Amino acid sequence: MSLFITLEGPEGSGKTSAIKIVKDRLESLGYQIEMTREPGGTLISEQIREVILDKKNTMMDPRTEALLYAASRRQHLVEKIWPSLKQGKIVFCDRYLDSSLAYQGYARGLGIQEILNVNNYATEGTFPDITFLFDIDPKIGLERINKNKDREVNRLDEEKLSFHQKVREGYLLLSKKFPDRYIVLDASKPLEEVSSKVFEEIIKKLGR
Repeated sequence: MSLFITLEGPEGSGKTSAIKIVKDRLESLGYQIEMTREPGGTLISEQIREVILDKKNTMMDPRTEALLYAASRRQHLVEKIWPSLKQGKIVFCDRYLDSSLAYQGYARGLGIQEILNVNNYATEGTFPDITFLFDIDPKIGLERINKNKDREVNRLDEEKLSFHQKVREGYLLLSKKFPDRYIVLDASKPLEEVSSKVFEEIIKKLGR
């Protein structure tokens, strides 16, 4: 059974670490897993990622940013996500269109519906089966980033705290807008507890 699962949340929410644990547990049960990320996931999409997140690109217009994300997302779907789902895999995507809705639509003030319209065109209306929101106070998330010397620090990480707080507000708004697919997690809890909750929800969805 294929499943399209997306992982969302403010910077430093720990979603990447949690999902690695979940991946190992699902693979031990015989499931085929495809792990990917946005922006990126394919050669072309990764090249677009470099432009979007380059710390030198401080003059990037918010609409340019939104359109680049949508372009990267389209290529990602065509090359990786859709083929993997057709093969019956469980696809985990670290960020997807909800990131654009929270970051550009809400935090940048471009409008959630406007950004949704752009992304509906890019994705042909492809929504995840489950979206896990790793909710955390942005202060804690940014502190985690600063402590992790191995983590990539990009242009969005260097935004002001007020911007990251708006991102969190945007995500919580989206969780109410799309309650059928959103599962909100308290990402300030221990990693093992958070990953266990994710695993349980996926198993429930798989009907096991």
